[in-house]
Amino acid sequence: MSVHIIYYKDGAKLMRPVADEKEYRQLRDSERNKHADKHHMVQMNYSCLPNDDGTLKGSTRISKSVGMDIDFDTKAADYEERMASVPEMVMNKKEELGLLMLERSANKGFHIAFRRKPELSQEENLKWASQLLGVQYDKGAKDITRVFFTPPTDRLLFVDKELFENLEVDKMEVDKMEADKMEVDKMEVDKTNTDSSNGNKDSDSAEQSDSSLFTFHSSLPSDSSLFALRSSLNYLGIPYSEIISKWWAMYNDGCNPVKNNRNTLTFELAVNLRHICGFDRQLLDSIIPCYDGFPEAEKLACIDSALSEKRTQMPKRLKDVLLAIRQERLMDSDGNQTQTDGIDEALAKDDLFYFNALPKMPMGVKDSIDAVGPALALPVITAICPVIGMLATGVKVDVHGKMNSLNLVSYIAGDFASGKGSIDPVIDAWTSEVKAMDKMYQQQEDEWRAKKRAAKNKKDQPEEPKLPVRCLTLNNTVANLAERLANTEGKHAFSFTPEADTVAQKWRSAMSDFSVMLRQAYDGTSYEREARSADAVNVHIDRLLWNVVMCGTPDALYRVVTNYTDGFQSRIALARTPDNTFTPLTENLHVLTDKQRDRICQIAHLLPLMQGEVVLPKLEAKGREWLEQVRLETIKNDDKVKARQRFRICPTTMRMMTCLMLCRVASQLIDKHGLSGAERLLKTQPNLWKEMIVKLQQPSFLSAFDALADYQIDNAMYFFRDRIEAAFSSKEYAPSNAVERTRKGKNDTIFSRLDNSFSFEQALQCSIAVKGAHITRNAVQQMLKNWRRQRLITETPDKKYVKIQNVQNVK
Repeated sequence: MSVHIIYYKDGAKLMRPVADEKEYRQLRDSERNKHADKHHMVQMNYSCLPNDDGTLKGSTRISKSVGMDIDFDTKAADYEERMASVPEMVMNKKEELGLLMLERSANKGFHIAFRRKPELSQEENLKWASQLLGVQYDKGAKDITRVFFTPPTDRLLFVDKELFENLEVDKMEVDKMEADKMEVDKMEVDKTNTDSSNGNKDSDSAEQSDSSLFTFHSSLPSDSSLFALRSSLNYLGIPYSEIISKWWAMYNDGCNPVKNNRNTLTFELAVNLRHICGFDRQLLDSIIPCYDGFPEAEKLACIDSALSEKRTQMPKRLKDVLLAIRQERLMDSDGNQTQTDGIDEALAKDDLFYFNALPKMPMGVKDSIDAVGPALALPVITAICPVIGMLATGVKVDVHGKMNSLNLVSYIAGDFASGKGSIDPVIDAWTSEVKAMDKMYQQQEDEWRAKKRAAKNKKDQPEEPKLPVRCLTLNNTVANLAERLANTEGKHAFSFTPEADTVAQKWRSAMSDFSVMLRQAYDGTSYEREARSADAVNVHIDRLLWNVVMCGTPDALYRVVTNYTDGFQSRIALARTPDNTFTPLTENLHVLTDKQRDRICQIAHLLPLMQGEVVLPKLEAKGREWLEQVRLETIKNDDKVKARQRFRICPTTMRMMTCLMLCRVASQLIDKHGLSGAERLLKTQPNLWKEMIVKLQQPSFLSAFDALADYQIDNAMYFFRDRIEAAFSSKEYAPSNAVERTRKGKNDTIFSRLDNSFSFEQALQCSIAVKGAHITRNAVQQMLKNWRRQRLITETPDKKYVKIQNVQNVK
């Protein structure tokens, strides 16, 4: 019995045994194999063992199993009937046949593997099985070296563990087989002279000249051949070996991993490379070397751990590596423009990662996405959710046991000309009905101002009206804005600015006031503002309800968010537009149409009719599951910044999900009853929306939670990680009375164990000893950076570190 997987080296087919059923299924269910066409699927051989040099061609080593291809004429009248009867027929004769494997082939038949009858030749075994089953075998696949294109396991109907024993028949059967093979070859040569039709026969069996997009490998005869194989594999024309070399140059000072860090660094490399290897275990195994005598089994364990990690958008560090290679190739005198174009296209596709992870969106939300295009799907969702929360001002949702209004603050960051402006008309469509009411109130205010000017010197002055204007400009003073917020009659106010610099300039001297107001608005707490003067603004708001959306450049973001320890940053839902720097100028295919605007307005009209509190247990469970996943991920690398971000991102995402689900409720009502019928139902049955939204907690739609939450935390880390770490480790943040540090954690243990003068590698080894093998070089670099900021160490010109302060032991 045997099963071997085929891989390529210098155009020649090589083969290696498949160890067990688990690996067999993993090979079949790789992402690449699931989406490959027939001629690029994994190739398997069941009838022979490799030559001494690992090659397949010309092998005479017969295994104790036989691979057989069963095809039917698709034009025959009984084709479907015969195809349907094969599985039951084969399984009924499983014992007599000695069945080892049965699968539905990629095209028009079946593949089977069965125990060889050693007294018969290969062709005689095929004839015997054919007669037993009453089917015709493929006469073009009667050589022991023939291989079979292998589909995913959803077509695997049966497999026996004996298949993986990889046994060879003894010499006597080999001699007989060679003689039979020579006779068959002679017959085929004679037949070729008169009839060449079999050479063009369409079969699921692979021809020797076939090639594959990716090469699979587990064990090769020598280090030199292994190096040659790795050099031949590439991503978009760029050898994987070049990508890996650039990776170590950028993130490991140009050094390959060594024994004391190879596990961690191999894991990190695999976590990143999986995004450009189709998440394929065999391809990763082929391209990642065994550094410093790394055992093959341990390397595969690192790869398996990397593949089991949560799938995300392509990591920023890998993108930086590809962009660095792109830049080098642009400067290449020979020119490789097609390859750099490939990188640009791949990165553009990766920008759609979170969009592709979204389920089908409801009416209104889908129209908003269609109006800006897939590339801006997540930014526009981040922008419209605060508007939806403002419209559904009477809705509260249970979040971790506490009722929350749909209070949201968001910022859409992007460089100039990156498409942020296309979001403006979408926001305008959602707020059109509220703005129409505000316009009427503002006309009344204008009339009052005119009367006040006319009665300037009169004794009786017209009374100032308290009008509930809800769409508020941010180009305002603290006092005017506070007064407006106090007059909304307990409903949400909303502010939108397409230029965040409006905030940065107008509130420059009162940025802390702006931060405090938004933090209280997010929490829905009270807001007080008192002044002694009778004419000054005095405000007492029980629950501040104010949703805000800002668009601007990253530079403006840093002018709006200036404090990274007060919690303002963590309350902002962040989105960023994709990098379109090198995108060719094309016709704008995504604009807000009248039909899309009308559909948005219909949803916006129904949202204010939904009032009350709702508990969504499945959404709560999804949020808690996500929190736990991030907690476990961050524990591995002691990532305190990311771990703390999750606390606010989870309730923010739960509020956003509630907004999307409210839109789906409105959409279903409109589809079934029309706009007027939906409005009537919501007015006459005030609890109808609650019953419907609870039923909407289906796994397919709740999958949007992971996409939205992961997107937010990725952006928070992208924009703020370094600034948050610097803020919390700064001298200004540390308590003023803390003259000397006291031992608090593992980093202090590491510090105490190191010599007064030490190198980075010594710090890494000590960190591994204290924290475990999962510690990364990045974590150690961050630890040393923190120590320098805390004035515990100083760096010497020769890249050494010297202690300048000791850590006290806790008594």
